[in-house]
Amino acid sequence: MKLIRAGLAALAVTIAPAPMIAQEAAGAYLAARQAGLSSDYTAASQFYLDAMLADPGNPNLMESAIASQIGAAQVDQAVIVAKAMEQAGLKSQLADMVLTAGLAKAEDYTGILNSIEAGREIGPLVDGLLQAWSHVGQGQMARALDDFDDVTASPGLRAFGLYHKALALASVGDFEDADAVFVEAQSGQRTRRATLAHTQVLSQLDRNDDALRLMTAVFGNSFGADIAPIAEELRAGAPLGFSFVTSPTDGIAEVFFSVAGALDGEMEPDFTLIYTRIAEHLRSDHIEALLLSARLLEELGQFDLATQAYDSVPRSDPAYHAAELGRSAALRRAGRSDAAIEVLTQLAETHGDLPQVHQALADGLRRDGDYDAANASYSTALSLFTKTMPFHWRLYFHRAVTFERLGNWSEAEADLRQSLALNPSQPEVLNYLGYSLVERQEKIDEALTLIERAAAERPDTGFIIDSLGWVLYRRGEFEQAVTHLERASELEPVDPVVNDHLGDAYWAVGRETEARFQWSRALSFDPTEDDAERIRLKLELGLDEVLLREGAPAIQVANDDS
Repeated sequence: MKLIRAGLAALAVTIAPAPMIAQEAAGAYLAARQAGLSSDYTAASQFYLDAMLADPGNPNLMESAIASQIGAAQVDQAVIVAKAMEQAGLKSQLADMVLTAGLAKAEDYTGILNSIEAGREIGPLVDGLLQAWSHVGQGQMARALDDFDDVTASPGLRAFGLYHKALALASVGDFEDADAVFVEAQSGQRTRRATLAHTQVLSQLDRNDDALRLMTAVFGNSFGADIAPIAEELRAGAPLGFSFVTSPTDGIAEVFFSVAGALDGEMEPDFTLIYTRIAEHLRSDHIEALLLSARLLEELGQFDLATQAYDSVPRSDPAYHAAELGRSAALRRAGRSDAAIEVLTQLAETHGDLPQVHQALADGLRRDGDYDAANASYSTALSLFTKTMPFHWRLYFHRAVTFERLGNWSEAEADLRQSLALNPSQPEVLNYLGYSLVERQEKIDEALTLIERAAAERPDTGFIIDSLGWVLYRRGEFEQAVTHLERASELEPVDPVVNDHLGDAYWAVGRETEARFQWSRALSFDPTEDDAERIRLKLELGLDEVLLREGAPAIQVANDDS
């Protein structure tokens, strides 16, 4: 990755610190800067434009406006600002990138080559591939292949050069040579897009069986819903069209997406977003660029923009269900849970054969407290699998939660035990089953074993340590319970249940003042109304009296000498 980074653009796309601006532009600038710091690209774009009207020609304002416009998917507007910078003789690497994108969108490949010759630079990798694709656009294939070979020979950039060279050959119908280049590139790591592009090349060569073998070697025997239709077409014997790159502009879009893929996870999301936004601007049907933009926007907290990006994926695309799942998640994170459920409900109608759709719907319904509907959706998801797999532990666990909340303990316990059979060391399930048994005051010895196993897996998880303290409390081992519950309250200091449990344990060992203090703390942390009523009774009457009123035996205080 270090070698790859060395060949990528060292582009600084940060809002400049406190530039010198005209006084009349200060208000708009401060508003823009605040919006930019929170990645609110739409608002920042407008505020920067307002500031530019009051202080025209300010390079910091212009470059920041471009960055915000790209983030808001307003690349055409960014081109206008970039041209103004160029006409004013202002140098900006970000503006150069946008101007190049404008030329590519206009299919002005000569203009791209002239700009590179004149010194417009984005970075070694991007510049090299742009030059190659522009020569393809001019019909100078021999020069283009030499350019791709130059990129391939650069340290750390071999995979990029070979991938784009293969795409370029395939784009002009030279599938034999494209296949040879893809084979040459196999010594490196296969990306998803390179595999699918090679699959299309093999199919064009009437080698559908080889294409299927390639897909199986890379993706395994079980294809996801987005690529399963490709395998079906191959099995049917139909030749796949070559759709990865249909023009040199498509190839340039792929350049920006290739860089985004290399940067993803290595650089800040706002930096990577610049490349994905330009890729989708150059090619509106670049679905992977749209999906990556959407995910990056979610990471940046821009859920409305993320929703728009997901919504751009057409219903006919194989990745539509993935986009709708993403859109639902973005809506939920934006606080629009009803809209998120509506998206998933409609998706379950159109893509009802996909278990992950029903699982996502069930998860949303469970979070909203609709346990009946969630339970049914979990059951539907499980019924769509032909055999039980280890990763199904989560489905059984979450369905168990809905059973338990619906008061059906026998079904809940069965699902919890099935979940553990699939994943015996899963601490969340161990804790849930153990704590449920403690609350039901059943199989306390087994509950202790389960919770101890959970605590061994997650010794710093407050809720699990609380469960460990609570099962010891139920066993009458009050001193040990206090030790663990004190630790739990350190890990989860504002949880009402943890503080309530610690109060009970303090009472059991005769530390009544501390018990009342913990109960008071628990009341301040918004417990459920039932819990709050019981805590208030304990504060008024003491724990022993409350237990007697509930028909339970009073606790024998550990240090009571009477």
